[in-house]
Amino acid sequence: MSTTGQSALREQRTGAPVLSLRGINKRFGAVRALTDVSFDVYPGEVVALVGDNGAGKSTLVKVMAGVDPADEGTITFDGKEVHITSPTGAQHLGIATVFQDLALCDNLDVVGNLFLGSEVTTGGLLNEAEMEKRSWNLLRQLSAKIPSVRIPVASLSGGQRQTVAISRSLLGNPKVVMLDEPTAALGVEQTSQVLNLVERLRERGLGVVLISHNMADVQAVADRVVVLRLGHNSGEFRVADVSYEQIIAAITGASDNAVSQRAARTHKTEEPA
Repeated sequence: MSTTGQSALREQRTGAPVLSLRGINKRFGAVRALTDVSFDVYPGEVVALVGDNGAGKSTLVKVMAGVDPADEGTITFDGKEVHITSPTGAQHLGIATVFQDLALCDNLDVVGNLFLGSEVTTGGLLNEAEMEKRSWNLLRQLSAKIPSVRIPVASLSGGQRQTVAISRSLLGNPKVVMLDEPTAALGVEQTSQVLNLVERLRERGLGVVLISHNMADVQAVADRVVVLRLGHNSGEFRVADVSYEQIIAAITGASDNAVSQRAARTHKTEEPA
């Protein structure tokens, strides 16, 4: 999509983005991973970040998470320019990230994982009752299907483990949650549970960034899709207004091939007069 088209799409939305990036550049030696990338996250929206391997998705997420700060560019959060230079700084702002490896401790129970590093104490002792109460309250708010908060995480399914990791990210009351391939290697039922959880996050008014290779998941829950290709912005679309073929064309750079042109003509013809 052209720069003009992206600007028109932004103007259709109301309100200001909670997180906005402009002109983001990132280099690793002679390799330029990101070039003048722009990206917005709005409250109460799921924005999917998609692209082929090497497109720059992980690098952009690490910039927003403070793992690899940008070399150049402007980042604003809640309308104020900020400098995200560390994961701790990102968390303090209100940006939570759930990476693909989840970083859970299999030998600890759900409560232990949720409050790891931020334990509730009373008189210098762990307040297990309070942490268990808060755990159940949070899981109920998210309609999470966890049989018990006192069973080891190692005994949970992949979808339930993802739920624990996402729930842990919410303890700091973030405004933006980034999910890196949350449904990777999950079965159909577990994937459905995670996508339901993504919808619960949106209902809570959070800005959700969904990084995924699965276009079915993207079209099921995302409101908007931002495509990266070779470290550049390659397209921005409303999910309701775009076809699968158009997204793939932006990912591969094949917007001029016959298949993409035919899909675009068909999609236009089907629009109401």
